[in-house]
Amino acid sequence: MTFDDSALVKRLSPEMQAMMGVYALYWKLEESFNSLEIELTHQECHMLIKLDQPKRMGVLATDMLTVPSTITSTADALEASGYLSRQRDPEDRRAWLLVLTDKGLEMRQALVAEAGALFHRASGLDADETAEFARLARKIRENILKTGIPEGLKK
Repeated sequence: MTFDDSALVKRLSPEMQAMMGVYALYWKLEESFNSLEIELTHQECHMLIKLDQPKRMGVLATDMLTVPSTITSTADALEASGYLSRQRDPEDRRAWLLVLTDKGLEMRQALVAEAGALFHRASGLDADETAEFARLARKIRENILKTGIPEGLKK
């Protein structure tokens, strides 16, 4: 059974159409991510994605919009599974950097590729449309972060 409310949606304001599209995309992606058979939690996947380069835990907590204690427990789990290691920061030997291992880099690459494929299947956007959507989504995200992080992003 399919559900088609496209005639109704087209009669709504552009703002309402945008909100309904973003909401539907979010839930479709959430459903798709939940169906993936991977050994990592959402938080662990999020950390691997954010670790595009070695980072201090405090910087990573800011990047992930979470508290340092969450970073510590997630990093501990990823370290125990061999996805990352802690290394001294060469700029400040008192601080530690989280660094992806080869296993972590492979998993990160797989997650990025799978997320991209899921996005394209869920959104139906081509490469040019995706680039434009990404530009607009970055602008929205920057505005939201500038005006106050919503509670749902702090988890």
